[in-house]
Amino acid sequence: MNKFAKRSEEKELMDDLECSGQELEQTLRELKTINHWLGGNHVTTDGLAKIMKACPQASYRIADIGCGGGDMVRIMDRWAKSNKKQVDFVGIDANRNIIELAKVRLSDLTNVHWRVQNVFEPEFPKEKVDIITCTLFTHHFTDGELISLIRAFREKASLGLIVNDLHRHWFAFHSIRILTKFFSKSPMVQNDASLSVLRSFRKRDFERILKASGIKTYQISWFWAFRWQVLVLF
Repeated sequence: MNKFAKRSEEKELMDDLECSGQELEQTLRELKTINHWLGGNHVTTDGLAKIMKACPQASYRIADIGCGGGDMVRIMDRWAKSNKKQVDFVGIDANRNIIELAKVRLSDLTNVHWRVQNVFEPEFPKEKVDIITCTLFTHHFTDGELISLIRAFREKASLGLIVNDLHRHWFAFHSIRILTKFFSKSPMVQNDASLSVLRSFRKRDFERILKASGIKTYQISWFWAFRWQVLVLF
């Protein structure tokens, strides 16, 4: 069978919630560089602009799920300030080591609260926010897990959801595999980068998952480089 025909369920090294130390820091540095140069960060901020235009209010509370080292929180904070938006953030990740690193890296920001939390815990939806963002997060889960997760997102957020994740495509797979082979020093990046493409999505995957989650109104847009933006207004 064509390995791009369906989503892979092979686990990434990053899925180990105990990963820490120099390898983790090297991995996060490289992922920050890759996302910057491939333009993937714009997918999330573009989604924020769309939701805030559709749902104007004086201030917003945004939960960044799977926040990692906090790179996307900083990018969204810069975007919000440049667009004169009042925003508070909640950075959520299940890996305590990553959250501790994020606290250090973003210690200059006073409008960010950090949570070590598993998104499948019953407590997760109880802290309410306006908007949920997920950048390169949803591909870590099976379809069944994502259905449960999106239902929890709907309960947690009052305005909407922005998913920024990869397009499962042969060109994206081979390109990132070559790029990381020659330029990455992180074994985790070298292993996970191409695998993450195999675990990611085609448009019909998102459509199937959203339908099963009870989401009827949504927008799916394709961005360079091989990114999907899934925008849901609750």
